[in-house]
Amino acid sequence: MAAAGGRAWLVGGGVRDAALGRAWRDVDLEVFHLPPEKLVSALGEAFELDLVGRAYGIYKLKGTPIDVGLPRRESKKGRGHRGFAVQAEPDLGLAEAAARRDFTINAIYFDPLRQEVRDPCGGLRDLRDRCLRHTSAAFAEDPLRVLRGMQFVARFHLEAAPETLAICRRMEREGLAPERLFEEWDKLILRGHQISLGLKFLRETGWDRYFPELQALQGVPQDPRHHPEGDVWVHTLHSMDAFARQRLGQDTEDRVVGFAVLCHDFGKPASTRQMPDRIRALGHEAAGEEPTRAFLGRMTSNRQLMRDVAVLVREHLKPAMLYRDRSRDAAILRLAARVGRIDRLVRVARADSSGRPPLPADSFPAGAWLLAQACRLGVCDTAPQPLVQGRDLLAWGLEAGEEFRDILGRCFEAQLDGEIQDLEQARQLVEREFGPELG
Repeated sequence: MAAAGGRAWLVGGGVRDAALGRAWRDVDLEVFHLPPEKLVSALGEAFELDLVGRAYGIYKLKGTPIDVGLPRRESKKGRGHRGFAVQAEPDLGLAEAAARRDFTINAIYFDPLRQEVRDPCGGLRDLRDRCLRHTSAAFAEDPLRVLRGMQFVARFHLEAAPETLAICRRMEREGLAPERLFEEWDKLILRGHQISLGLKFLRETGWDRYFPELQALQGVPQDPRHHPEGDVWVHTLHSMDAFARQRLGQDTEDRVVGFAVLCHDFGKPASTRQMPDRIRALGHEAAGEEPTRAFLGRMTSNRQLMRDVAVLVREHLKPAMLYRDRSRDAAILRLAARVGRIDRLVRVARADSSGRPPLPADSFPAGAWLLAQACRLGVCDTAPQPLVQGRDLLAWGLEAGEEFRDILGRCFEAQLDGEIQDLEQARQLVEREFGPELG
């Protein structure tokens, strides 16, 4: 690009992360003094280009984590994150280009050829001071930036500048696409080091109003003997930080468990009652399933994620209950059949148990016990598989029909209860309960 007459600057998250001494994930280049056609020609000599972002002056280099963009002007034309008219301006001044970015920490420029840093918005100072600050008044034109602020605060241990909080409070959601909302929540869950800071930012900006299930947790009391940390909102903040400390680094697993921890007490606002001698929230785990689905359903169409999270919310008290009662194998197998992954459930329950300071975050013996029992039974990370299949019924001489479902269901129940351990015992049960002697 330099040979073609342009000047390429690294900018954005890569420069920010390098300044913090963190590994880079993505590389963003902004190229000045090259018109679009010359930039495409220069890049095309060495790379295959993905031109899907061409209208916005963005070119992706296929097979690499590199995005190449041009300086551009943006003017607000409609609602939401994409309601902009974009005009590439290769000769735009660097300071003006920086001012269109969201936060100062993402507006630090580095020229790798000349080893030169340009920081027109003071991003390095704000990184040093752990301050989240918007670059300019243009920040208010893109409502998604509020949620980006939420996850940045949590990832980098930042405190938002008062003027940034003020501008966020004046911003409306403007019909942001659900998938864009989910992307920012997903980053909060998967990358946030202190997730409570992001949730506090959400409340301080008033954007918790767009997530009523979270807003409803605020002020809901808990019995101080079991929850000395405060109300349900405060407990959720502590539980999310406990979850962040135990992430596995496996996105699918951490996503399911993280959202389940976030939602685990969504049933308490509707079920909390002041009793004569205590505060109770009987049945809150089951009551939390519907608001969990509502919360996730406004951001994602991933039904599997909604099912996986909702069942963990519904069952999150079971590890402690089964441990208290030293429950038998049948109860553990039935739990595994309902949740599918007992290891996930234990992680949710452990975060819940750890979110009650100043009570100590112990080793959660209930979780260790349940995992040991589940592993012994072969259902730690999988649901129990039915011993009897339809093909077995056919082999025993039964004719396929509607009764098959009842027979298979009864066999599975007997398997979970320990009545049958092999196919011969299953055959005898079917013969005894459903018909004459089988072939």
